[in-house]
Amino acid sequence: MSRIKKMFLKQSILKAKVDEYLAQNFYEAGYSGAFIIQSGLGTRVHIYAERPALIIGRRGATVRRLQDILSTVFDLENPQITVSQPDNPELDARIQAFRIARSIERGYHFRRVAFAALRRIMNNGAVGVEVTISGKLTSERARFEKYKAGKVYKAGQVVDELVDRAVAHAKLPKGIIGVEVIIVKPGVTPDYIRIKSPEEVRGFIESLREEMLEESLPEELKEMIEEVQEGGEA
Repeated sequence: MSRIKKMFLKQSILKAKVDEYLAQNFYEAGYSGAFIIQSGLGTRVHIYAERPALIIGRRGATVRRLQDILSTVFDLENPQITVSQPDNPELDARIQAFRIARSIERGYHFRRVAFAALRRIMNNGAVGVEVTISGKLTSERARFEKYKAGKVYKAGQVVDELVDRAVAHAKLPKGIIGVEVIIVKPGVTPDYIRIKSPEEVRGFIESLREEMLEESLPEELKEMIEEVQEGGEA
């Protein structure tokens, strides 16, 4: 393995370890993710969370302790931490998965929590959402229940571009409950179809008619345009 490959592999492993540590320790803060950028002046760590105040702490005490841990345990050089909310927490799969898991731990019924999450995510403009809750839900025998709204894509390029997936775990006395959330964010999907309004159709016909006057179009197309225009006027 070349030196460059070893360097990138080492950086990826380090980022995965930091991400796992932050997810475990800032579960209550609704941790979403972190970007780590290393430069000659040190390491910039930008943390995204639903409730940044829980990571910053009173007068910055928590974030200062986190800087010491990142420096001593993870060997990050001069870590500088900034914390903020994601652009839209309601469309962040990790935040929603942690929120569902916390609600289940507090005693809320899993079906009620799942349906509330579906409504909340879809009301914020998601194309689709799927929530899977598995474990010892109502008896000693483990099973899973899946709740879905809208369109959820599992394959293709749209998965890389629009789909966000996350897994969380709720710790209960009877065992671990797994929560998986898949969110399809707003965007143009392969099967997207939009029906044009009558005004748009008339404008398109008018533009074709102007082109027909300027250029010689096939007679069949001219007759089709005239029929459509006569139907619209009628």
